[in-house]
Parts: sequence; C-alpha cells; structure tokens
Amino acid sequence: MLQSQKLASIGELSAGIAHEINNPLAIIARETEWLRHLLEGLTGRETRERADFSDSLREIAVQVDRCKEITQNLLNFARKVEPVLQEVNVNKLVQDMAKLVERDARELDIVVQRELSPETPIILSDAPCLRQVVLNLLNNARQAIGKGGTITVGSRAAMEGEEIEIFVKDTGCGIPKEHLPKIFDPFFTTKPHGKGTGLGLSICHGIVDRLGGRISVSSEVGKGSTFTVSLPKDPRRARR
Repeated sequence: MLQSQKLASIGELSAGIAHEINNPLAIIARETEWLRHLLEGLTGRETRERADFSDSLREIAVQVDRCKEITQNLLNFARKVEPVLQEVNVNKLVQDMAKLVERDARELDIVVQRELSPETPIILSDAPCLRQVVLNLLNNARQAIGKGGTITVGSRAAMEGEEIEIFVKDTGCGIPKEHLPKIFDPFFTTKPHGKGTGLGLSICHGIVDRLGGRISVSSEVGKGSTFTVSLPKDPRRARR
C-alpha cells in the first residue's frame, strides 16, 4: 500500500513535469530540422566545417529523442488506465516477448532459455500491458548481463491454479542487498549515468498492481537476479 501511494503521488508530479518539458522539446526539434534545411542550401563552405555542423545537429536530434523517451516514460508512469480484461495465453505471450529480445541477445552471446509449464492456465488480463512488463524485464536482464550469460524466462501455475507466475532470471551482475528495497522506486537506477531513467521497474510495478498482482525480486551480487510476477487467474474474483 505504501509503495502504491508513493507511486500515485509521484505520478501526478511526473505528468506535470513531462507536459512542461515537451513544449520546449518540440521547439528545439523543429528548429533543428530548420537548421538542417538551411545547411543543405549552403554552398562554398569548407567541407570539414559543414561536417562538424552536421554532426552537432545530429547530436542535438539524438538528445532531443532521448528527452522525448524520458518524458514518454514519465507519462506512462503517471497514466492510470484501467486494464481491459481478455483471455490471455501466458505461454504464447512470454514466447513472443522472448523472441523479440533473442536476436539482440544472441549478438552479445546471451542465451535465452524458456521454461514454460504446460500447466500454466489461460488467464483474464490485459495482454498489451502484460507484454510491456515481460519485455521490460527481459531487456533489463539483457542489460544486467552485458555480454555472455543466460536469461531464463518461464511461467507456471501457482496457488492451486488460482494464480500464475511469470519469472525472468539472469546470470548478470546482481543487485546489492541495500538496493533491493528501493528497486521499484521511481527514478532509482543502478545503471550508469545516461543509460536509464529509473522508471522501467516503477512502471512495471504500477501495471502489475492494476492487474491485481504482485512483483518481487531476489538477487545476489555476482550471480544474478530473478524477477517474479504473480497474477490472479481471474482478477475480478480476486477483488471480491
């Protein structure tokens, strides 16, 4: 409850900040495009000067796109959309998300293993939201490993078939014990500066909470981490 209250209050603040930042970002992006247009029309300038100018504009555009991504994450974090419940084949959903990250993982010598139990039941949930959670956890696992390792993603029935669990396990760097209580806090990140906004796991926590479930983590430094998402088979029945 404390975590949910914290996310709600920060979410309101985040939405306001995101909207305010988006306005100057739009102007910067528009002016960058205009400068590119002017640059194409210039003639007689030294080639090196034109190349330097073009590189600077390209870098501005890259950083604007990064800021847009951050503000979009803030808006996603703040958005309180009610889930649209439908039948979800959890095993197929997990398999589809694993395929999305597998190509990039293979280039880093990371093996993506599946442990999908045939006993995992069809559940009522919001498939797009659940995809976002699983994909985020898989990407986090890939980044935690860096190069050379294993990601294990799976599903299973729990609570005598009334719940399902989705887990993502990696052989990455692990999370220090003192950081574990803060891992779902907004803007908290263990990634290097400029590599993460600290909103991904907070967004996952908010989505899972709205789906009537729970998300937990266990980790050991140097050995890896395991994130587990527990969801009710029918959230309508769980609320009663």
